[in-house]
Amino acid sequence: MPSDNYKSYLHLHLIVFIWGFTAILGALITLDALPLVWFRMSLASAMIGVFLLYKKIPFLLSPLVIARFLAAGCIIALHWFTFFKAIKVSNISVTLACLSSGAFFTSFLEPFLQKKKIKGIEVLFGLLAIVGLVIIFEVEMQYKLGITLALVSAFLSALFAVINSKFVQKYDAPVIAFYELVGGVCFFSILLWISGAYSPNFFKISGSDWLYLGILSSICTAYALINSVKIMQFLSPFTVMLTINLEPIYGIILALLIFNDKEKMSPAFYLGAGIILATVLLNALVKKKVR
Repeated sequence: MPSDNYKSYLHLHLIVFIWGFTAILGALITLDALPLVWFRMSLASAMIGVFLLYKKIPFLLSPLVIARFLAAGCIIALHWFTFFKAIKVSNISVTLACLSSGAFFTSFLEPFLQKKKIKGIEVLFGLLAIVGLVIIFEVEMQYKLGITLALVSAFLSALFAVINSKFVQKYDAPVIAFYELVGGVCFFSILLWISGAYSPNFFKISGSDWLYLGILSSICTAYALINSVKIMQFLSPFTVMLTINLEPIYGIILALLIFNDKEKMSPAFYLGAGIILATVLLNALVKKKVR
């Protein structure tokens, strides 16, 4: 393997590990899901905006294109909201296990939105993923709200990925990310204003929460988002996709190490989670074989 490829592969694993750590930060931050996401997107959009100016990357686009990016930003904002809300009402392990079903949703959304035929093998893997989810539902009924929110988050993540796959073919990733984050901030700002959430107390945040928000916004959002696109110059899409599928594994292991008993689940839960993760990996391997 060439040196650049090897370095990129190690860098990709670091980014996936960082994404897995996002769930840990979500559990550590005491803010509710909506203000948490608002602060995350606000700080990250400011950081990427500074990056665009520093690198002198042109970001003035047509109003129609910007409107599309802003609309996609609303989707990613809702994805993050349901993701962190699921963690708050259940735990990290349940949320990440259910989030793995995103590949199942993608197998239907991509053909529908891009007018392609649905592949039978993807439907089969999707059904196997449902078996895993059913097992989790059966043994972890006390987390049914968290499971539902995590599944909604997985669907929104898949929808966002399919939409973004078209954007990235024409526009720079930092520019896309900047406008999408701004769109999410504007969307949630309106919701917070309507609900009357804005008050002096809204901006009273503990020092530890500011620290975690800073890490979440800079390293887990701005840094990871920009560099994950750069890595595609050296690694194949299959390698990237297969590695990203390790995110729930990293996250669940980190949760067990950090939160101990709070994250320990029944053996049946790990069976269900294992089935979901196995179907995601097998789906990627089959696609590689077909190609």
